[in-house]
Amino acid sequence: MAPRLKLRDIAFFERPVHLARPFRFGAITLHATPQLFVRVEIEVEGRGVEVGASAELLVPKWFDKRPELSPAETVDGLRRSLDIARGLYLARTGFHTAFDLHASCIGAQVATCAKKNIPALAAAYGPAEIDKAILDALLRAVGTSFFDGMAGNIAAIDARLSPDLNDADLTAFLTGRKPLPRVAIRHTVGLDDTVEGEGGVADARENGGANYFKLKLSGDPTADAVRLARIGKELDTLGRDCKVTLDANEQYADLAALGALMGRLDHDVDLRSIASRLLYVEQPMPRDITRQSPLGALAARGFIVDEADDSYDAFPAARALGYRGISSKSCKGLYKSIVNATRAAKWSGKGEQFFVSGEDLTCQAGLAVQQDLALGAFIGVTHAERNGHHYVDGFGETPLAEAQAFVTSHPDLYADAGQGIRLSIHDGDLLTGSLHAAGFATSVHPDWSALSPLEQPKSPREQLA
Repeated sequence: MAPRLKLRDIAFFERPVHLARPFRFGAITLHATPQLFVRVEIEVEGRGVEVGASAELLVPKWFDKRPELSPAETVDGLRRSLDIARGLYLARTGFHTAFDLHASCIGAQVATCAKKNIPALAAAYGPAEIDKAILDALLRAVGTSFFDGMAGNIAAIDARLSPDLNDADLTAFLTGRKPLPRVAIRHTVGLDDTVEGEGGVADARENGGANYFKLKLSGDPTADAVRLARIGKELDTLGRDCKVTLDANEQYADLAALGALMGRLDHDVDLRSIASRLLYVEQPMPRDITRQSPLGALAARGFIVDEADDSYDAFPAARALGYRGISSKSCKGLYKSIVNATRAAKWSGKGEQFFVSGEDLTCQAGLAVQQDLALGAFIGVTHAERNGHHYVDGFGETPLAEAQAFVTSHPDLYADAGQGIRLSIHDGDLLTGSLHAAGFATSVHPDWSALSPLEQPKSPREQLA
């Protein structure tokens, strides 16, 4: 029987993160944003009190891209999501399984956020971060790793939120997991990133020796085709079998615009390099347009949803529209990733191929990257976008002693090669061996005394002042 726990406290903290280079995706160029840290204290039935932690960037203009909102207002939406979730979780008195806490709060979370003009994707952020910290504490209390704990369904995940599955489907998927010993990085090429020459796509000092590349799209078929052709020429110089994915971050207005780019990929000689390497295209159209637009013949190229993944029924709905995959991001919810991976495995058993991809927008060195990496390695994600190590200078504003604690406890993941402690990439891969520690993929917690309390969200009137 899965252990039950009682929540005693949930606290939020933040730390500034400044990017070493601007990162342009979708309609925003990111230069800096806070990193959230969550600290929970739980009492595990018969095992005493334990503390757990999680971390994630508070990224503007991704969870909520509405043009009338400023970047700061969209970050405030995430802060409100956290506050609402904290109240709902702490209101659940008595002992519960970890998944029961999540399942009993997520509906009220989405509904309450909707009343406060917070969209469903941002609404899920609060529970996602709290759930990770709770799981970390639970695994520590029991003295087991994330991989072993989840294989034994320590959280008691069931099918109540996914009626297209049954409990036996989830149990079979969890017990059959063999976590990957290494996960390939997928190097992100932002819209403002250098393409040719020093610091460009083919520069090993920039791409970390990656064999996979994630290329951002602007939504303009002609401009994107020209840029992709340039990138393809650079990839040809690497002399190895590189694969690519494309990510539009909702920038293609409709199927006609998307079809224009796909047509060029099919027929333009200059795009042959990219077309031959292409694995899938991620979230091309706005989430509301996506839900109304079956892909039809375009589906043959392979598409996944990301920002449109804002509910437990998003993957079945996307499948009906012709999508073959969906992204796993711990900032959208680890339990939903596991449910979707179960679906992909079950559906693929019937002949067609469905998959869950690893996409990373919000993971920085330390807690965030380790927990998301472990989640992907557990559900079978063989390569994952990893841009935190590229756009931020190592551990960024993290105190040196804290960064050193991470490299001491996780020497297969971090190293100091003379430029500060950074993510350690081995022939294009990240190793997962040290993530088998007791807890959620980490032996180290942040230095809580070096963090500031999470800033309170401003009212709309204050934001306009």
